[in-house]
Amino acid sequence: MVKNYFYLIVGILCVLFAVTQTLNGLQTMLPILHGSNIDNSTMTVFTYQWHIISAENVVFGMALIIMAFQKNIAKVKVAAWVIAAILFVRGVVTTLVTVLLGISNVMNLLTSTIAISVLVVLLLLGARIKDK
Repeated sequence: MVKNYFYLIVGILCVLFAVTQTLNGLQTMLPILHGSNIDNSTMTVFTYQWHIISAENVVFGMALIIMAFQKNIAKVKVAAWVIAAILFVRGVVTTLVTVLLGISNVMNLLTSTIAISVLVVLLLLGARIKDK
């Protein structure tokens, strides 16, 4: 039985984001790199970084789905805080780098910023739930 619906929702969203991240990379971003004049080492770094984010989202999603079914919610609260912190820092770093590379690119972040913000808020709400 689900003990924390917030964790369950965020877990499912993380897995969904992993799938969309991977598909976006495979269908749009990575083919552009392979057709460019970027050296092989830079292309390799960009490719594995892209897939690391996807893998990280899958791990977060699976962990949160498991956490949603834990009987003692207090035992998994720290993990929820750590995942929320990682997602928050990831969003801040992405925004800062984008701003530093060109303020005109900031509007491209709107969707991902909203998505990360929703995940963090839901995680923090889930962390506030007390054991019954």
